[in-house]
Amino acid sequence: MYSAIAANKRNTILIMLVFIFVIIGLGWGISLYYGEPTLIYYIAVGALVYAVIQYFIASKIALAVTGAKAIEKRDNPRLYRIVENLSIATGMPTPKVYIIDDPAPNAFATGRDPRHASVAATTGLLDIMDDRELEAVMAHEMGHVQNYDIRVSMIVFGLVAAIGLISDVVLRMMIFGDDDRDNVSPIFIVIGIVAIILAPIVALLIQAAVSRQREYLADATGAITTRYPEGLASALEKLEKTGKPMKRQNGSTAHLFFSNPLKPGFFGNLFSTHPPLQDRINRLRENESKM
Repeated sequence: MYSAIAANKRNTILIMLVFIFVIIGLGWGISLYYGEPTLIYYIAVGALVYAVIQYFIASKIALAVTGAKAIEKRDNPRLYRIVENLSIATGMPTPKVYIIDDPAPNAFATGRDPRHASVAATTGLLDIMDDRELEAVMAHEMGHVQNYDIRVSMIVFGLVAAIGLISDVVLRMMIFGDDDRDNVSPIFIVIGIVAIILAPIVALLIQAAVSRQREYLADATGAITTRYPEGLASALEKLEKTGKPMKRQNGSTAHLFFSNPLKPGFFGNLFSTHPPLQDRINRLRENESKM
């Protein structure tokens, strides 16, 4: 299990490096299209600034768009005490606790680091999980905090948003602009257009790959925290049988959730930020004796 955690961390670093190359490639393509080599530097700096801004405000946006409401211990002692106990067990500050009024069973964690973290659970999750299963799900979410997955998620969210924004702006400039590019090779123009169109698609695929790796890692971390992997396996099995899309559909925050909150479909599966539930269950049970 510990080797799996180490492997997932290495894979995430590699994927993030690919993300950086996508931004560089996007800037290069735009520079070729406009025949201005210096554009790549402005694009790289602009993307970095935009990603940093997103990094600091994305968690607040995520909580707002999902309809999460902050609670105190008196509002839901069961959930709050589970989060408190897990914080003690992991030696982390207790994150802010939220509840989402939604019958779909789900949960998520967000924030920049353990000192600026939040965890949320839906009313549907609280209704169908027993105490051991709820503890396992929240241990998974606390695992995201413990492993700094929430930071990775915020960075990835910012980079995906930056790539999408740059591509959208440049495509609009291509369509409505009247720049003279007679001196630019047609081959370079084609390469630039292809890079601009493909960059957002590649970014979404990288986001999905990062999130899938982190889900496996959080499963392993949560199971080690509770010393009861069967609790998480049982919770995942319940989601297989009773899980459903959330009322508020938002693709930009889907990667944060315990299980995919979106409606199933071909493109949803292609860009899914979550591995199949059965794969997660199998991994937990196969590695149970190693914990």
